[in-house]
Amino acid sequence: MLGRGSTIGILGGGQLGRMMAMSAAQLGYHTIGYAPEGDNVSGPVNDDFITATWDDSEALASFAGRCDVVTWEFENVPVNTARAIPADKIFPGPLALETAQDRLTEKRFIEGLGGRPAAYTKVDSSLDLVAAVDRMGAPGILKTRRDGYDGKGQWRMGSSRDADALRFPDVPCVYEGFVEFEAEFSVILVRGQDGEIRFWDSTRNVHEGGILAASHYPAGDKVTDQVAPARELARKVADALNYVGVLTLEFFATHEGPIFNEMAPRVHNSGHWTIEGAATSQFENHIRAVAGLPLGDTRTTASSVEMRNIIGSEIDGAHALLKDNAAHLHDYGKAEASEGRKMGHVTRLFLDTRG
Repeated sequence: MLGRGSTIGILGGGQLGRMMAMSAAQLGYHTIGYAPEGDNVSGPVNDDFITATWDDSEALASFAGRCDVVTWEFENVPVNTARAIPADKIFPGPLALETAQDRLTEKRFIEGLGGRPAAYTKVDSSLDLVAAVDRMGAPGILKTRRDGYDGKGQWRMGSSRDADALRFPDVPCVYEGFVEFEAEFSVILVRGQDGEIRFWDSTRNVHEGGILAASHYPAGDKVTDQVAPARELARKVADALNYVGVLTLEFFATHEGPIFNEMAPRVHNSGHWTIEGAATSQFENHIRAVAGLPLGDTRTTASSVEMRNIIGSEIDGAHALLKDNAAHLHDYGKAEASEGRKMGHVTRLFLDTRG
C-alpha cells in the first residue's frame, strides 16, 4: 500500500485526470500530471503539472522519479511513453494500452478470449474497402485502426457506391459490419493488485452523433439479461492483461447476446454517474487499485440514475440545471466550448429507501 502523502503520477491532462486527482487528494495522496501543451484542465487540481512532449525522455525520467506510482487517464498515451516508466511503478501495465490502441489487435484479442465482436475485416486501401463492402455487405462502418474516438475517424458505408466515393484516409483501417442492436451498455470493473475484481451496475448508454449523450440506470431488461456473459468476458480481459485499475468494455445488446464493441483501459464517461450514485466511484476505486489499497464497495445507492453529458455551448447555461434538486453538476473547466466537445456532465439521482 502507498503510504499517506505518497505521490501518484497521471499521464494526461483531461477531465478524467482531473477527477482522478480529486479522488487521490481525498485519500491523502499528492498528484503530478504530465501532458503536452494544451487545455490541460487537470492542472489546477494537481499538486504539480509537467508540460512536455510524450517523447521527452528527460522530462519523463524526472516525472517518474518524483512519483511513487504512475497511471494514465486516456488510452492514446503512446505505448513508448508508458514503457519509459519503470514497470513496477505503472498501473495498468503498458500491454493494456498496446492492445486497446489498435482496433484490429483489440478485436483479435477479444476473439481469442471467446468474445464476439462485430464482423470485421482489415482494410488498408480504397480497393480493400470496395472489396470488403462487396464481400460483407452494407451498411457498415469504416474505422481507423488508431486514434478515433467520439465518432472521429469513422465513416458509415451505406452501399458500395459510398465506398467508391470515399476519399480513403490513407491509414490502416477496419471495416465492421453493421450490428442490429436493442441497446448499448458498458461493463465497468476495477481490479486490484491482488487480482480481486468488482463490477459496477451497467447502464444503458445513448449516443448521439457518435458521442455518448446519456447513461441510464436501471438499464432495462434488454441490457440486464446480457450483463452476466459480458462481465465474464470483461473478467477474462482483465485477468489476461494482469490489469490493475478501472477497465471498461462497451457492448451491443442483440437478440444473439452481447456483441463486443470496444474497450477502454481507463475510467470511462459512462461511469461518471458513480461519483454520486455508487458507494465508491470509479475514480476513487481506480486510485485505490493503483495505490494498493482495499477496493471500495461498488453497489448502486440510488433506485434511478441518469448521467447526461454537457456538450459544447450547453455549458453556458449549466448552472441553471441546479434548480433541479436531484442534479449534481460537474464543469470540467475547459476554455473553449467547441461543437461536440464534452464540457461537463450532470447526474440526477432518485434515492431509494433501502438505506
